[in-house]
Amino acid sequence: MTVTVAHTAERLRSHYTDGARRAVVMTLGALHEGHAANVRAARERVGPAGQVVVTVYVNPLQFGEGEDFARYPRTLEADLRVAEEAGADLLFAPSDAEMYPSGRPLVTLSAGPLGDRLEGASRPGHFDGMLTVVAKLLHLTRADVATFGEKDAQQLALVRRMVADLDFPVEILPVPTVREPDGLARSSRNRYLSAAERTTALALSRALTAAAARPDAAGARAAAAAELAAAAEADPPLALDYLALLDPAELTDAPDDFTGEALLAVAARVGTTRLIDNRRLTLRGPA
Repeated sequence: MTVTVAHTAERLRSHYTDGARRAVVMTLGALHEGHAANVRAARERVGPAGQVVVTVYVNPLQFGEGEDFARYPRTLEADLRVAEEAGADLLFAPSDAEMYPSGRPLVTLSAGPLGDRLEGASRPGHFDGMLTVVAKLLHLTRADVATFGEKDAQQLALVRRMVADLDFPVEILPVPTVREPDGLARSSRNRYLSAAERTTALALSRALTAAAARPDAAGARAAAAAELAAAAEADPPLALDYLALLDPAELTDAPDDFTGEALLAVAARVGTTRLIDNRRLTLRGPA
C-alpha cells in the first residue's frame, strides 16, 4: 500500500473518500512498533474500505520550558515507511504555520483539574497543549475513530473526557502498550538512553510486575516502591517522579482498602530522559 503524504489541510481533504469510515492515529513522529500497533488497530476498526490517517506533528504547545522540543527526533522518511507497512492510507505532516497560521493560538482548551496532577504536575500546561492539538486534528481529519495508546494513561483519560464533555462525534479506541523484549515500554524517547541507562530504566516494568503479584493495594504499592528504591541506588540512578495507585475511572488516588480494577502509574528520569509506564491491576484486598 502506498501512503499519500499531505503537508496542508487542503491536500489532506482532497484525498478523503466520500462515505468511507476514517480513523486517525496522532503521533509526534519517530514512529516505532507502538505506533504501528495503533495503525493496525485503526485499520481493523474501519476495515479495508475505510481510510487510516497518521498525523506526524511535533506540537510546540505541549512542550514546556527545558523539555526536549528542539531535540525531539524528526524522522519523516522513516515514519512514512512504518506507517506504510502498518497499513495507513494518508500521512499528514503539517508545518507550524499550517497548524497555527497566526502563531501561538489565543484560544486553547483547558485540561482542568485532571490535567494538573501526575504528568501535569511535572509538565505544567502540557495537557492543555495536547488537548488543543488533538481537537484541531480531529476536526481536520474528520475522523470517526481515533486510537490512543494505553501507555499514556492520563492522556487517554483526558481525551476521553474531552470527547464526552464537548460531544465530539468520534470513537476513542485504546490500544494496549507495546513492550520491548526486555519489558521496557516502547517510546520514541528510548533512543536517548545509553546502554547503562536502559538497564536502570527496566526497573519501571519490574516495579509494575512486582505490584501485579500482590493482591492488595498497600502491598502492590510497596512492592513497586521497593523495586524503584533499589534502582535509585543504581549507576546511573533512577530519579522517581511519582508512583501512583489510581482508580482508573477518574485517576484519583486509590486508598489502601481499594478493591477491583486499579491503575498503577509511574514516571521517572534516567539521565536526561523522562519515562512513563503503567499497568492495570486487579486488587482483591489483603490476603
